[in-house]
Amino acid sequence: MLQLKYFQTVARMEHMTKAAHVLHISQPALSKMIAALEAELGTELFQRERKTIRLNEHGRIFLQHVNLALQALEDGKQQLRDANGFASSVVTLDVRVSSHLLPGLLADFRTEWPNAQFNLLQHVSPMDDRTNYDLCLSDGAEPPPGAMTVSLLEEDILVSVPADHPLAHREQVSLRALREEDFIMLPTGKSLRETTDAFCRLAGFTPRIRFESDDPATVRGLIRAGQGVAFLPAVTWGGSTGTGVRLLRLEESWCKRSISLSWPKDRYMKQISEQFRDFTIHYFAKLAESEINYE
Repeated sequence: MLQLKYFQTVARMEHMTKAAHVLHISQPALSKMIAALEAELGTELFQRERKTIRLNEHGRIFLQHVNLALQALEDGKQQLRDANGFASSVVTLDVRVSSHLLPGLLADFRTEWPNAQFNLLQHVSPMDDRTNYDLCLSDGAEPPPGAMTVSLLEEDILVSVPADHPLAHREQVSLRALREEDFIMLPTGKSLRETTDAFCRLAGFTPRIRFESDDPATVRGLIRAGQGVAFLPAVTWGGSTGTGVRLLRLEESWCKRSISLSWPKDRYMKQISEQFRDFTIHYFAKLAESEINYE
């Protein structure tokens, strides 16, 4: 068991020294254990070149089975805890979208389940294991692989302009009318940024980006100060933009995005995770029904 867990960590990090640090053992001891595992299996699992280590084809095949085996054991332990009244109160939530809604969602849930605890995966680095989650909030176009997924809502993408902007008096505007505007965008890599970049490409232009920020207060302030316009999701932005800013609908009916909730398909779901899943579905349903303030 220990060999398998150590192999799993080395395979995920592909760096023996860093893996040893995470596992709190010495690097020589970890190398010896991996070598013993390879000897037992009769094949090498890694390609070693000087200071680098990479999974080879045999290692990738073996890792798939190790992940399944270790997860099955963990699921069995968790199911026994739930059955004996020792259920875990921790939900590991992978948050890829709608992070501005989290405080309200979590606070409302903990009103009903005050003992609930959350491990939030946000801004996860490539070195971290992003497969170990109970539930995942993601863009509906890119749910995590191998998961059960339910759509929470579909929302319009709006454009936010300063109150004194020439377009501010209009109720809606076309994408093409924005081609000469300065834009305030989310950083590259954010799902909404990729979505709105694609919208602009479909409209025949590349947005002229003056600022990149994922801080709502900063974006509002820059728009209010006349430094550009911004695409904002109608529901999950988290409320009105305040005075000095106008939200306009886009004429293109396809300027939308969906928000999804996913969970691993072949894993046991803890009771607390199941409760949070059902609560989140109802929470977003109520949110989608609420009126949007465009002022």
